[in-house]
Amino acid sequence: MNIGEKLNKKGDKIYFFYDLGRGPGQRPSTGVFIYANPQNQIQKNFNKEALKILETKKSQLTIEQQAVGTPVIPAHKFKANFVEYFEEYIKLNKREGNRHLTCCLTKFKAYIKSDFISPVDITENFCKRFRRHLLDTLTGETPANYYARFKWVVKAATKDGYYRNNPTEDIPAVRNPSVTLKEHLESEEYVALLNTPCFNQQVKLAFLFSCYTGLRWVDVKRQEWQDLQNGTLITRIIQQKTGKPVVLTLHPIALAILEEIKQLSFGKTTSVNKVFSLPTANGANKVLGEWVKRAGVNKYVTWSCARLSFSILLKDKNVDDVTIAYLMGHTTTRQVQQTYKRHKPKDQSEAISHLPSFNIGTFL
Repeated sequence: MNIGEKLNKKGDKIYFFYDLGRGPGQRPSTGVFIYANPQNQIQKNFNKEALKILETKKSQLTIEQQAVGTPVIPAHKFKANFVEYFEEYIKLNKREGNRHLTCCLTKFKAYIKSDFISPVDITENFCKRFRRHLLDTLTGETPANYYARFKWVVKAATKDGYYRNNPTEDIPAVRNPSVTLKEHLESEEYVALLNTPCFNQQVKLAFLFSCYTGLRWVDVKRQEWQDLQNGTLITRIIQQKTGKPVVLTLHPIALAILEEIKQLSFGKTTSVNKVFSLPTANGANKVLGEWVKRAGVNKYVTWSCARLSFSILLKDKNVDDVTIAYLMGHTTTRQVQQTYKRHKPKDQSEAISHLPSFNIGTFL
C-alpha cells in the first residue's frame, strides 16, 4: 500500500493520498495533512499525531486488502457500540412512511437507558428480556413489529460477523392483544362532533380530518399543504409494489375542513407549511376528551379512535377489505380483518332478528 503526498498551492501544507494507480478515482484522499514547515511546537505536535493517524489508516487498508477472499473480517471494521450499528442500519435501510425501525431504536435506547451497549452484551437472554419489555409496554401488533425490526438488525450483524450464531433466531416476534377494546365512533356521533364547538378549533378540525381519511396522529400532525393536490391527499405511505405513495380521494367534509383551515391560517398556506397547528399528542387528547364529553358522546375517545372508526364505518357499508386496507396504507388486509374491525354489534336486537321466527304460542 503506497501513500502519496502533494503540496498545496500555498505551499504551507502537505496532503496525503492513497496511491492505488493512475486511473480516475485511484488516488483518493486520506483526509490527513501536515504542516510543511511547522512554525511552533503546536504545529510540530500536530504533525506527529497526524503521521500516527496516517500510519494507522495505511495499516488498516493493507489488512483489508489482505483479507479479500478470506472469511476473516478485520477487527477495525466492527463497531464497538451496537447502538451505532443500529443507527447505521436504519440510515441504510429506512423507508419513507415506515417508522418501525426508528421507533424500535427509540424503545431499545429507553430499555438499555444508555446510548452505548457492546455487541457482546446482545445475548439470547438479553433479547428475551428486550422482547418482554416491548410486550410489557406496548399492545396490539406494535411489540411484534418492533421486535421483528430488531431481529432484522441482529441478523444483519450476524451476517457481518458480529456473532457466530444469531442470538434472536429462536425468539419469535409475538403480538400483545389488548385486554380492552378500543372505542370507535358511529355515524351519528360523527355528526354530533361536527355540530359541537371545541375551544381548540385546530384540534377539532384535525381530528375530524382523521375520521374522514383514516390518518394516524403522526401523519396528520406533519401533513403539509404540498401533500394536497386537486382534491386528493398524497400520503407519506409508500406502496411496496409500486414504490409510489398512497393517494386518497378526499370526502367533501374533509375538503370543507381544509377550506376552514385556510381561513384560520390567514393565507399562510404555502406548500411547506403544515396544514394543522397542533399541540402535543397528550395535549390534543385532553382537548379531545373534553370536546367529546360536551358533544354527549359517552366514550373514552383518543386520536386512534378516528382511524378505527374510519375502517368500521366503511366496512358497515360493505366496502371490501382490500379497498379499506389500501385507504389505510396497509399492504395486506390482515390488519383490517384482525384489528380495525367492529368487535361488537351496533344493534344486537337487529342482528338476532334475522333468526327464524314463528308463533311462540303454538310451540308452548
